[in-house]
Amino acid sequence: MIKILEKSAKTTVAKLPNGFQESKWLQTFKIVLQPVENLENLQRRYGDIFYSEFSAFPPQLIISNPQAIQEIFTADSKLFESGSGSKILQPLLGANSLTLLDGDRHMQQRKLLMPPLHGERMRAYGQIIREITEQVTSQWVIGQPFVARSSMQDISLQVILRAVFGLKEGERYQQIKQILIEMLNTFNSPLSATLLFFKSLQKDLGAWSPWGKFVRRRQLLDQLLYQEINKRREQGKTDAEDILSLLMSAHDEAGQPMTDVELRDELMTMLFAGHETTAIALAWALYWIHYVPEVREKLLWELNSIDMANADPMAIAQLPYLNAVCCETLRIYPVVFFCLPRILRTDMQLMGYDLPKGMYLSICTYLTHQRPDIYPEPKRFRPERFLERQFSPYEFIPFGGSNRRCIGAAFAMFEMKLVLATILSRYSLELLDKVPLKPVRRGIVFAPPGGVRLAVKR
Repeated sequence: MIKILEKSAKTTVAKLPNGFQESKWLQTFKIVLQPVENLENLQRRYGDIFYSEFSAFPPQLIISNPQAIQEIFTADSKLFESGSGSKILQPLLGANSLTLLDGDRHMQQRKLLMPPLHGERMRAYGQIIREITEQVTSQWVIGQPFVARSSMQDISLQVILRAVFGLKEGERYQQIKQILIEMLNTFNSPLSATLLFFKSLQKDLGAWSPWGKFVRRRQLLDQLLYQEINKRREQGKTDAEDILSLLMSAHDEAGQPMTDVELRDELMTMLFAGHETTAIALAWALYWIHYVPEVREKLLWELNSIDMANADPMAIAQLPYLNAVCCETLRIYPVVFFCLPRILRTDMQLMGYDLPKGMYLSICTYLTHQRPDIYPEPKRFRPERFLERQFSPYEFIPFGGSNRRCIGAAFAMFEMKLVLATILSRYSLELLDKVPLKPVRRGIVFAPPGGVRLAVKR
C-alpha cells in the first residue's frame, strides 16, 4: 500500500492517492520479483519521498532525496534504531552480527572490526588478491565461454578465506567454500528469495524442503567455523595477520574478548557481505567494460601507462579512470538497492514532515543513483562523470552512510580495482551476450541475469 504524505503545520496526514490502492502482499511480491520496474514506477508517481507498506515490514518512507538523506546521515545516531530494522538478515548472519547491533555494542564491535579492513593492513592483502586472480583466471580456456559471476565468486571467496581466516588449500577450506556457495544458491532466484521476505515460509519441513536445506547447510557451516575457532584457541597464536586471529586477540574497553558466538556471527557477516557483493560488482564491471568499447580502450590505455607486473597494488588502486569505472559500476546498478533501514526512536521532522516514533526510514540507493538532476543520462554507463565532479556522500551511497556505512567499503573497492586490473592486463575478453542487462534479485542483492558470459579471445 503506497501513500503520499501531505505536509501540515501540526501533523503529517497520510492520504491514499486517488484511484490507487494495492494490498500489502501484492506490493511486496512486486518489489521482490520486479524491483527495478516497481521502484521506478513508484518514484515517477509519488516523487522522491513516499510512504509504503509491505507485508512483514512496518510502514516506511522510501527516500531518494539527497537533502533528506543528508538530514538523516548527519542526525544524532541515537535518534535511530538500525539493528532491529535488519532482522531479515538474521537467519544468514546471526543475532550478534554488526549489522543487527545498535548503541554501544554496535560501536564497540565496529571499533574491533575496522582496523583489519583499512590502511596498511590492506597493503598486505594486495599481493594475495593478485595471486588468487591469476590462479583462478589461468583456468580459462581460449574460445571457451565462462560465466563472469562464477569466476569472480571463486576469486572473492578465496580472498575472504585467505584474508579473514588465513586459510589456504585444505579440507576445511574446501568444505567452507562449498557449503557457503550452496547456502547462497538457496536464494539464487527472485522466487526463492521470497523465503527471506516472508517468515511464514521459513519452515523446516525436512531435508528436502527449501528452508530445511538452508538450515542444514547453515548448521554444517557453523560446525566448521566453530572447529576453526577452537583450533585457533588451542594453538594460542597471536602473531597471525588474518582477520580471525586479530579479532580473537582483540578486547573491548572492559578487557573482554569476543565470545565464540560473536566471532561466528561476525565471520558469517564477512563471508556473506564480503564475498557475494564484490563478486557481483566485478561481474557487472566486466559486463560494462566490454559492452561499451570506448570504456575498455580508455582503461587499457591507463593500465598500459604503468608497469603492471611490478606495480605496487596501492599505486594500481589510485589509477583515476579505474576508480571511475568501479564507481560508475556501483552507481548504475548497486548490488544492494537500499541502505540499512533506520527506525525512529522518537518523533522527528524531516523535510517539513512530522514523522512519528517507530517510522522506518528506507534510503533507496538505486533511485538516488538514477536521479537525472545529479547523474545526467542515468541509464548510460559513463565513468567520466566521476572524473568531472565529486559527488557528495548523500548523492553517491553504494556503501550506505553515517555510522552504518559498510566497514568493508575500502577493502571492496581495493579488491575490485586489483582484480579488474590484473584480468585486463593479462587477457583480451569478448562479451558473448551483447544485450542490455537489467539486475535480477539474488537473495537480498541484485545481480546480472545469467552471470555475464565471456570468452578469452585468441
